Amino acid sequence: MTVLVWLGVGLFGALGALSRFFLGAVVTARRPGAFPAGTFVVNLTGCFVLGLLTGLSLSSNLMLVIGTGFLGGYTTFSTWMVESQRLAEDGEQTLLYAYLFGSMVAGLGFAALGWLLGELAA
Repeated sequence: MTVLVWLGVGLFGALGALSRFFLGAVVTARRPGAFPAGTFVVNLTGCFVLGLLTGLSLSSNLMLVIGTGFLGGYTTFSTWMVESQRLAEDGEQTLLYAYLFGSMVAGLGFAALGWLLGELAA
């Protein structure tokens, strides 16, 4: 692994985090409420893009820069857990289960769809 790959992972990680912040804020502003729609949309689009990149069979260095760097900064498991905890504390059981299971099922579906499209395009 070269220094450029390391720098690429760091730079793309920062771009991913900024993208997450921007998209999450836009979605949340348009869909306010108890359901954490911003994080939900960010994580599902991240699943799709990672599946797509995997299906395209990119080089290992490019996967490190985009997959680990950008998408690692873009998606957020920790926020998903904190928001789930908040829904539980607020007694929002229906939203909690919709968020947890919806994220897992839809995330797998989006990743599979991206992978399929990537393989078809490759």
